[in-house]
Amino acid sequence: MSNILGIIISYVFIGVIIVAAKFFEKAGKEASRKFIHIILCNWWFIAMHFFTNVVWAAIVPFSFIIINYISYKNGFIAVMEREDKEEEGLGTVYYAISLFILIIVSFGILDNKTIGLVGILIMGYGDGLAPIIGKSIKSKKYKFGKSTTKTIAGSITMFIVTTIILSIFLINTQFWYIKVLVAGFIIMLIEAISIKGTDNIFVPLIASFIYSVLI
Repeated sequence: MSNILGIIISYVFIGVIIVAAKFFEKAGKEASRKFIHIILCNWWFIAMHFFTNVVWAAIVPFSFIIINYISYKNGFIAVMEREDKEEEGLGTVYYAISLFILIIVSFGILDNKTIGLVGILIMGYGDGLAPIIGKSIKSKKYKFGKSTTKTIAGSITMFIVTTIILSIFLINTQFWYIKVLVAGFIIMLIEAISIKGTDNIFVPLIASFIYSVLI
């Protein structure tokens, strides 16, 4: 019963986020997209509370790999799609794929749900807030090779949010402050060099891996 309730609550939660994002659309397309990006990562808490095994937990992210790809092609969930699809690439699909992979690893292979939680929170809040603050504060722009143009302010935001999240989970480990600073820099760099939405898969997977090594 807990698993079925978890499925229902998951879809209701996601539906409410998509509807709520319409209000942010008035501030621009990017505002609504980032609202979804940030708030959606909190779905992991629902998964941790309701799902008792990896199979049930994987249903929602797997379904959204399909749903997000269809939306990318046809734009039927317009509020989460960027107008310039070439720049964004399959970012929304990668988001669902990273959730699915981390569910398999955290709920199944490693049986440690916190590992996936750390990666998803860093992707949601770090990668979500970076472009918002990066555009709000005037700072130098840069990019590595063919990567998407980033800002110094955005990358600093990514670093700060990442180190805060890692500190919460690593503060009771030895030399935690060194760990979070080094890990924060690595994850910030990964986000900076990712192109066409691939940060939605590289950031959470690498962040979760780094955390699993440091605990």
